[in-house]
Amino acid sequence: MRAKSLIAVLFLFLLVSCQGEKGNDEPISVEYLGADATKPFCEAVRVGALLILSGQLGIDPDTGKLVPGGIKAETRQTMENIKATLEKYGSSMNRVVKCTAMLADISEWGDMNQIYVTYFPRYKPARSAFGASGLAMGARVEIECWATLK
Repeated sequence: MRAKSLIAVLFLFLLVSCQGEKGNDEPISVEYLGADATKPFCEAVRVGALLILSGQLGIDPDTGKLVPGGIKAETRQTMENIKATLEKYGSSMNRVVKCTAMLADISEWGDMNQIYVTYFPRYKPARSAFGASGLAMGARVEIECWATLK
């Protein structure tokens, strides 16, 4: 039930934020960021003061391959990729308000969580996690985040 409540709150936030500035009937624009012909998605979408990231995997940006070492290594690289993407588009880890973690094996949640929480030392964003029957590239974890902009 908490997940449904959070989704409802986020939907209302998005709906209200898209109504425009006070006294302005113009809707806030939607900007699709980091899209190119090599990917079937964009890296992020900016809607008003909200930045929504596509799911990130533990891919080493230098090699384009998953980092070796299992769930902990993949989670660390995933979080570094999230951090880099947030900073690239004007946000930061301390502005993340919601994450969704998808795990190839939900029994690895504890190991994923050990690394994940180190990236949020002050404020812990709202989070959902679930097991999946498979992730792209054979990944152990994929995490998507929503953040506010500076």
